[in-house]
Amino acid sequence: MPALSGKVAIVTGASRGIGRAIAERFASDGAAVAVNYARSAGEAKDVVTGIVGRGGAALAVQADVGRVSDVRRLFKETIDRFGHVDIVVNNAATLVYKLIDAVSEEEWDAVFAVNARGPFFILQEAARSLPSGGRIINISTGATRVGLPLMGLYLGSKGALEQFTLVLANELGARGITVNVVAAGVTDTKMLADMFNNYPPELKAMLIQRTPMGRLGQPQEVADVVAFLASEDARWVTGQTINVDGGIR
Repeated sequence: MPALSGKVAIVTGASRGIGRAIAERFASDGAAVAVNYARSAGEAKDVVTGIVGRGGAALAVQADVGRVSDVRRLFKETIDRFGHVDIVVNNAATLVYKLIDAVSEEEWDAVFAVNARGPFFILQEAARSLPSGGRIINISTGATRVGLPLMGLYLGSKGALEQFTLVLANELGARGITVNVVAAGVTDTKMLADMFNNYPPELKAMLIQRTPMGRLGQPQEVADVVAFLASEDARWVTGQTINVDGGIR
């Protein structure tokens, strides 16, 4: 029997990149998946079509996770369709490349709405909705321990998500619900390509050189670790940050 047979998962920001890889991996492991997107309706539909075409179950749900009302609707639509929610993955994110002294109040609000405020209320809904033995996985970045210039706003918001994880793991542990962070390394996504556009061209080569594997990571490699954390095999893993970064130093 597939590892996630009978489970229902919500994956935010699942129309592309790491989120898409997670949704597809969950579906291949037997879970029904709510594929959340904010604006990429066509890409989300492609993800759902692919999952259904392979015999899985999926639903595309438009919701801006920066809006609490949308977060609550995301859970409602998922539960209305599939009956319950067992696994929640906070993956959606946005960023602004600016020095801290150049960030506007509006930019701060926009980034923290999607990367910290929204995920907080997703965690709240998950705490209320998940049964005993549920799984919560928050996607962060290994860059929170590096302090790259121009990324202060993004890294600060991800740092907040990591702290929410530690607290919620303590609050939900008695119910057998695990809460963990997957800190992705240099992963070949559109977000990474955008990052490289904002830094000197030699940065990409330097990061690859500092990775023992000698290459960029792939979204599926992050998804594989998320799938483990969502499974029964990870029942004794909680409050952890798992680095999925090819050993970069």
